[in-house]
Amino acid sequence: MAQFEEVGPSKPVVESIRVDKVSPRARVFRNLRALTVLVVALIGLIPIFVMVVTAFKTRSDVVASPPKVLFTPTLEGFVYLLTERALLPQARLEEAQANAENLGLFERIALESGQEITATSDYVNRLKNSLIVAGVSTFASVVLGLFAAYAFSRFDMAGKDDLLFFILSTRMLPAVVVTIPLFLMYRQLGLHDTYLGMILLYTVFNLSFSVWLLKGFIDEIPREYEEAALVDGYTRLQAFFKIVLPQAVTGIAATTVFCLIFAWNEYAFALMLTSDQARTAPPSIATMLGRGGIEWSAIAAGSLGFLIPVVIITFALRNYLLRGVTFGAIRQ
Repeated sequence: MAQFEEVGPSKPVVESIRVDKVSPRARVFRNLRALTVLVVALIGLIPIFVMVVTAFKTRSDVVASPPKVLFTPTLEGFVYLLTERALLPQARLEEAQANAENLGLFERIALESGQEITATSDYVNRLKNSLIVAGVSTFASVVLGLFAAYAFSRFDMAGKDDLLFFILSTRMLPAVVVTIPLFLMYRQLGLHDTYLGMILLYTVFNLSFSVWLLKGFIDEIPREYEEAALVDGYTRLQAFFKIVLPQAVTGIAATTVFCLIFAWNEYAFALMLTSDQARTAPPSIATMLGRGGIEWSAIAAGSLGFLIPVVIITFALRNYLLRGVTFGAIRQ
């Protein structure tokens, strides 16, 4: 008669994990690569450091030779940036100095150079124009580019490659080549110095970049996911929003950052196609002239304020941006 042995619960099997030791030579090369990256990063940050330091220097410290490394920080550059001032006559200057305790911080700083604040500058309005134009154009270019990229990625159409090349060709011409024709056209259409004109222009120029970049991300999303959704009764639009869109978030974030940086930093079109109402920050910062010379501290302060918003947005999307640039979306 056959006898059966009771089989107990299986014992856990602990697999040994072999840790590959890094050779000393490989460790040296890895450290050298890290050191090289660090040095290049520090060299690239030198202009940013000089800009930040200059923003907190006085006019005499800015033009000092040799350059001053140790100095007393001041907000003089921000006062020159955010206000308009006038020289005080000697009598009023002495009276203002006697009542300096009742003045605000900016008023006291202006008084040190013998001036009084007469009005606020237009820098804040220029920065607001940059936010409106860059934000709306980036949103429009990413949304339109996403739908166009999906169509190019998923559907077969006659002359698709030619259409893609035509879209890309809009970025081949330098801005200075098309500025004069655009200026004449905008004058005829009434779009000169308007938000609508700048938003349309930046959207068109960013659209080609958006389409090509997003198409690469959507190509990497497996078609089988959408086909399964269509079999389950989803429409094509529902499958796009519920299947493709969540998986393309990294690509959308990367595209948003790049389009925003282009629209935010653009100078030539903003200089030629705007004059007052819709002028953005880049051309206004470059034309800051003080009494008797260029206000370098004010220019540095304006550049610093112009840099902060895009740094905040890029930092907030850094995780999506890193994954989007290096890996793209889901790979099949």
